[in-house]
Amino acid sequence: MIDRKKFKHKFQIRVRNYEVDWQGFVHNGNYLLYFEVARIEYLRHLGARVDMQSIQGDVKVVLVRNEIDYESPAYFDEVLDVHTRTSFIRESSFAMEGFIEKATTGRLAAHNVAIHVWLDPRTDRPKTVRDDFRKIVQHFEGSDCEILWPSVEA
Repeated sequence: MIDRKKFKHKFQIRVRNYEVDWQGFVHNGNYLLYFEVARIEYLRHLGARVDMQSIQGDVKVVLVRNEIDYESPAYFDEVLDVHTRTSFIRESSFAMEGFIEKATTGRLAAHNVAIHVWLDPRTDRPKTVRDDFRKIVQHFEGSDCEILWPSVEA
């Protein structure tokens, strides 16, 4: 069950003609694109740097798991609200969740969980999620995001 109150970010997308399949509704793969676009907009909203320099900088963030449940079809020209949140940050990974609902009715179309891992770009090995990222997520999400802070050893 989705706790809609925990989702503080919304991005709207209008279904384009080339996104529907021969049955007349949005092709299942396009929902993953909608979630991805909304995740990037969420990060921008938080103030995270999202550009080619940051993506090719001192860290790589890769998607390692992408789960989706389809609830009801969306059709050409419908406006969809894509809601996004960060649900947890651990040592080297974080989860972003989303759900898509029809803007006019609020009917659930799909929901998603995407797990990301921070990597060192030189070794492709997991790297600790930076504190500045943890802080901006914590500032926006508050207690709705479970954040594990790295332990500081003396």
